[in-house]
Amino acid sequence: MKKYLLLLFVILIVPFAKTQAQNGEKIQALKIAFITQRLQLTPQEAQQFWPIYDQYQTEIRNLQLDYRNGPALENEEKLLNIRKKYEPSFQRVLGPDKTNRLFNAERDFREILIKRLQNRDRQNMQRNYRR
Repeated sequence: MKKYLLLLFVILIVPFAKTQAQNGEKIQALKIAFITQRLQLTPQEAQQFWPIYDQYQTEIRNLQLDYRNGPALENEEKLLNIRKKYEPSFQRVLGPDKTNRLFNAERDFREILIKRLQNRDRQNMQRNYRR
């Protein structure tokens, strides 16, 4: 019986996990396009910027994974410290104006993403209610 439950669990979870990974990749691609458009990066800026940004994103993801259940204010402070740490590197490549636009673009992207997810959830609830 346990074998059947485990098999059923794997059959149900694997496609879900794959879909989640694909969604994460799509969101990341959209974020890259959004930031590129907002910053209007030159080819030279892009070549220097993206490796630094990838390191920055890795640190943020690690923070989010490590401290997901930690004290919220401490997590926010750690996030701010990461941004402060990378700000000079971004400014060296982009200058102060584009660096400021970068941080604003990240915030704007998060807000747009949240609104779209909320709208999608609302539409799904309405569809399910009609059935």
